[in-house]
Formats: sequence, structure tokens, C-alpha cells
Amino acid sequence: MNLLLELAGNKAKARAAAKELTIPQLENVIAGFNNALVKLKEEAALAAEQEAERTAAAGKIAQLIAESGLTMEEIAMLSTPKATVTKGKTVEPKYRLEIEGEVYEWTGRGRTPKVFQEYFDQGNSKESCTIK
Repeated sequence: MNLLLELAGNKAKARAAAKELTIPQLENVIAGFNNALVKLKEEAALAAEQEAERTAAAGKIAQLIAESGLTMEEIAMLSTPKATVTKGKTVEPKYRLEIEGEVYEWTGRGRTPKVFQEYFDQGNSKESCTIK
């Protein structure tokens, strides 16, 4: 790459390097450079076209904003998605105990509540307090 930059900056060195090549080799190098030049021009034109499209789109957006009467802060507030809390689904209780007129319910998930554990420790089974 450094050699190419050096040859591109100095015509005398480029001519001296060209003398070392045969005519077909030199024509091949020139054709390769011409192809590279055409592709670079196409890429530059495409980039300029895309930039023009972006500029036009930005102009349309600015016009819509001006027509709507909204400020940028209001648009930002309205366009940012609200953080929604995704709570787990409420699980229906699977077990129910009634002790001294007070009703205790348990889904059967997680740690066994003390009231249920004491009930089970007395020799009762889970089936006896299952909600039917």
C-alpha cells in the first residue's frame, strides 16, 4: 500500500516502475485501476444519494413536527415505550384450612405456611385440605 501511495504522489517514480513491466502487464494494471476507480465513483454516488434521501426525510419529519405543534420533548415522551411491569399470573389456591373460624389458603407453591405445616405435622394429609 505504501508503494502505491508513493507512486501516486510522484509521476517520475510511477514511470520508472512502469518501465519494469511488460506492455500486457501494464495494460492489466491500468485496467484494474480503472475498474477500481469506476467502483469507487459508484460507491461515492450511492453514498451521496443515500445522504440526500436522509436529508429529504429529515426535512419531511421537521415539517410534520412543525405542523403538529409538538415539541421535541413531547415527541420523545410519546414515542418512548412505557416500562410495563410483567407480573406473574395469579395462581388459584389449591389448599384451604379453617382453624378457629379463620380461613387460610395456600397455592401449594413455595414454602409451606406455618399453619399448614402444623396441620400436616399432626398427622393430617394434604388431600384432607385440598380445594375441590
